[in-house]
Amino acid sequence: MHITPDHTILWQWGFLHINATMVYTWIVMVLLTLTSWLVTRSLAPGSAPRSRWQNALEVIVETMRKQIHEICPQNGDAYLPFVGTLFLLIAVSNFLDIVPGWHAPTGSLSTTAALAICVGVAVPYFGIREQGIATYFRHYLRPTPILAPFHLMSETSRNLALAIRLFGNMMSGSMIAAILLAIAPLFFPALMQALGLLTGMIQAYIFAILAMVYIAAAVQRGQEGG
Repeated sequence: MHITPDHTILWQWGFLHINATMVYTWIVMVLLTLTSWLVTRSLAPGSAPRSRWQNALEVIVETMRKQIHEICPQNGDAYLPFVGTLFLLIAVSNFLDIVPGWHAPTGSLSTTAALAICVGVAVPYFGIREQGIATYFRHYLRPTPILAPFHLMSETSRNLALAIRLFGNMMSGSMIAAILLAIAPLFFPALMQALGLLTGMIQAYIFAILAMVYIAAAVQRGQEGG
């Protein structure tokens, strides 16, 4: 039993290789890009949605926008593309687990670490863009410069926790499903698929919300600190 899709090597030449994690991630990216283009190609400013797919897309976007504005009321739309992309990438990756032979790339620590790194870069980026570089980095020196390393360690550890939380939940879900399927293959498949879908959507939501909370904290700390 493969714990992670990293272990499935699809092509190798010397030290270069392509594993299942990379391929599944590319597939999700292509699906999201193609679907977005097909659904929005006929949209125009002020026009009403022409299909149920456009209606569904509008519901998804408006729901994400509402969640973001609840966390960061000021200029929340600026963070929608980044946070929304995180949610959709993770959600679609996990949702496709219902496809036979599919292994969610979020079950790989390399994928979750890459997503956490994106959050780790986005937080100071949005903070600096909103406050300026001097104001943003000033909080590392408060209340005393001696605490600067601890501030950095805190931010690094929370990003590490993001990666491990998502990886751990997806990996453990796959292992439990494999064990139960081995015990009772005729009863558990449908139940475990439903439970896996629910868990996958929850994990996508938690990851995106935590990313938005970190961004909001970075953007608003300068305002609170004067």
